[in-house]
Amino acid sequence: MDLLCDAYSNSSDEEEKPKRQKFSHTFSNPPKPYLPSPSPSPPSNLHTQSLIPGSYVSKRQRASMASISTSNSVPLSSSSFTLSGSISEADIPHNIVALLKSKANGHQNLNLVPDKLSATLSGHTRAVNAIHWSSTHAHLLASAGMDNTVCIWNVWSRDKKKACALNFHNAAVKDVKWSQQGHFLLSCGYDCTSRLVDVEKGTETQVFIEDQMVGVIKFHPDNSNIFLSGGSKGHIKLWDIRTGKVVHNYNRNLGSILDVEFTMNGKQFISSSDVSGSNISEHSIIVWDVSRQVAYH
Repeated sequence: MDLLCDAYSNSSDEEEKPKRQKFSHTFSNPPKPYLPSPSPSPPSNLHTQSLIPGSYVSKRQRASMASISTSNSVPLSSSSFTLSGSISEADIPHNIVALLKSKANGHQNLNLVPDKLSATLSGHTRAVNAIHWSSTHAHLLASAGMDNTVCIWNVWSRDKKKACALNFHNAAVKDVKWSQQGHFLLSCGYDCTSRLVDVEKGTETQVFIEDQMVGVIKFHPDNSNIFLSGGSKGHIKLWDIRTGKVVHNYNRNLGSILDVEFTMNGKQFISSSDVSGSNISEHSIIVWDVSRQVAYH
């Protein structure tokens, strides 16, 4: 898993790094990227004159050109929010909205929609690792991909189904989960982080850093301020979003954590993993006591 983590982290930088233009660095109409707050203007004393093709470019000039290019170009995927549609249900057919609401209330009327309802979603450029429906907004689906991207889909929209793309991760995204609190979304991946994003505002609110590739995340069923993360080194962590810190560590010399799931009452959780380092045939599925940190296998 660590090798995969390094591989996809490195490949991400190589693929998305723009080709430098050595002699031409001024832009008459620079692009206007989406940013949460306006970026400061570059200093006026930077070198801005055009260079003659074939002429020598000093280190100082190259540094000036690089700073100008960075300030005027679209940000890389490490901190990007691309809005391409809408997360509102206003553009969804009324019969589908009615069905979604009836399912949310525990009722279902099969006469509200045709016998077959399907949608084709295209937007990722690499394999999709995980998908998750929102429990509070039943028309929204999140997907996590090997292209470092989390996509938000307004699945039943008449117009654009891809509502937005989140590129806050610096490497492939392994898992994604909606919070029970509105439009908040949690994702994790090969960059050894879990990231909480406010989808409605398009802003990243918190980053939870680990020393392992994070492969799986899960919110507590009764408290959306608490979530579990499991990773490539076999470590399971219980995080508190309010403090941004780890509440408990669950370590049993396990292999890479493949999945975690809370029980209905939230007092225990189950983990699955590759074989442990201590015993090849045991301990791949473990039940943990959340409060006492006791493992049953």
